[in-house]
Amino acid sequence: MAKSIKTIGILTSGGDAPGMNAAIRAVTRKALTNGVKVKGIKRGYQGLLNEEIIDMQARSVSDIIQRGGTILGTARCMEFKTEEGQQKGAEICRKHGIDGLVVIGGDGSYMGARALSRHGINTVGLPGTIDLDIACTDYTIGFDTAVNTAMQAIDKVRDTSSSHERCSIIEVMGRNAGYIALWCGVANGAEDILLPEKYDYNEQNIINNIINNRKRGKTHHLIINAEGIGHSTSMARRIEAATGVETRATILGYMQRGGSPTCKDRYYASIMGCLAADILCEGKTNRVIGYRGGKFIDFDIEEALAMQKDIPEYEYRISKLLAL
Repeated sequence: MAKSIKTIGILTSGGDAPGMNAAIRAVTRKALTNGVKVKGIKRGYQGLLNEEIIDMQARSVSDIIQRGGTILGTARCMEFKTEEGQQKGAEICRKHGIDGLVVIGGDGSYMGARALSRHGINTVGLPGTIDLDIACTDYTIGFDTAVNTAMQAIDKVRDTSSSHERCSIIEVMGRNAGYIALWCGVANGAEDILLPEKYDYNEQNIINNIINNRKRGKTHHLIINAEGIGHSTSMARRIEAATGVETRATILGYMQRGGSPTCKDRYYASIMGCLAADILCEGKTNRVIGYRGGKFIDFDIEEALAMQKDIPEYEYRISKLLAL
C-alpha cells in the first residue's frame, strides 16, 4: 500500500541554478492544492541537519519566479555523505512531520535523496544544474539561462577582440561537462571549441589553426574553453608566444549562474515541480524527474544514477565543420 503523504519538504542542494525558484514555487502551490502541507528547508542538506525548516504557504512563493538563485539557499554538506548524517536527516524529517521530500540539484543531491528514501522518507529529485550533465534527462533547470548568459557575454568579448585583431580564449562553466562550451562554440561561431570529453591537450593544433586562419585573412580567433579543461590564462600566454598574435583570456565564472531565468527555464521547472509534488502525493519514492523525447517522465533514482552521458558525436563533428 502506498504511503500517505501529509507534509512535503523542499530543499535545493549543490550549485544554484536559474529556475530553481520556479520549481520551488510550483512544488509548493501544487502540493497545497493537493491538500498537503509544505515546509521549506534552508541551505540544502546542511540546513536539514541544522533544522532550518520553515512553513511554506502560497504567498511564501509570490514574486520569486523571475528571480535567479534559490530563495531557500544552498550549501554543500560533507556530513550528509556519512551514514550517521543520513540517518540523522531522516530522523529530523520525521520530527518535523516531513514524510515526502523534493530535492532540487544534481547527481550528488540525488545520492542524498536516495539515502533518505532508504531511511523511510519518500523522495523525488528534480534536475537543477547549469551543467546539463545529468544522464537521465535532455534538460536541466538552469542550463538555458546559463548558456544564453554566456553567449551574450561572448558576443561582447568577440566585438572588442575583432576590433583589436586578437585571439580570445573564453572559459565557460560546466564542471567536467562540455555542454555550455559546445552550445556557445556553435552559437558564437568559435574557431576552436575545447571540451573535456574530446580535447587531446595538443595545443599545437590550435596554434596551427590560428596561423592558418591568419593566412586566409581572418583577423581574429575565438576559442571557447570548458571549465573542465581550464588554465585559460596560461594557455593564452603560450599561444601568444607561439603565434605572435595578441591573446587574451576571459573567465566568465559565476555570472553564468545568476540572472533572471529564461522563459524555458521557468516553464520547464514549473512543470517538473508540479509533477514532483503529484508523484509524492501518489506515495511514490526514490524517483527523479527528467525530460526526454519531448515528454516529462520519471525514473528510479538507481536507474538514473547508473546512466551515462556523453557529447553527441554528430553535434561535435558539426561544431568542428562550422568552424572552418
